[in-house]
Amino acid sequence: MDQVVEQEREQVETGYPTAVVVRFGGSRYAVDMASVAEVVPVPVTSRVPGCPRWLSGVVNWRGRVLAVVDPRSLLGAETLPLPSSARLLVLSADGVEVGMVVEAVAGLLEAGDSDPEPPPATASSTASAMVLGVVADASGPISLLDARSVLALRSDLPSAR
Repeated sequence: MDQVVEQEREQVETGYPTAVVVRFGGSRYAVDMASVAEVVPVPVTSRVPGCPRWLSGVVNWRGRVLAVVDPRSLLGAETLPLPSSARLLVLSADGVEVGMVVEAVAGLLEAGDSDPEPPPATASSTASAMVLGVVADASGPISLLDARSVLALRSDLPSAR
């Protein structure tokens, strides 16, 4: 009996969780709903000098300073001015929070039990590192964005002197 329980624990989970579907350019991405703390209109962002282009700046979020990431340049999407449909997804994992600007929230992706396909070979190494895989629904492909890799971008920021 104990061996059966142990084997079940060792099995790799398959499929993907329920996720929030967002848009960057003409592409759709899904972010695990467990990592999304809040979705709000994009607040006024204060730019931080000397930071990479993908860091939009910081905002006051519930009395705290929240870094705001715009991953469009990392994912190969064109960085046009944000439309009125733009939203800020507040991502949270392991006590770390970051805001991620998206062009629109397109809905939900229900959890599935099929394994995602790997990211396309044409994706840049940066984009491939941020995408867990690709699934399809009736409207086409959806890339599964790894919220932890977005949160880990903080390690790429310049350190204080």
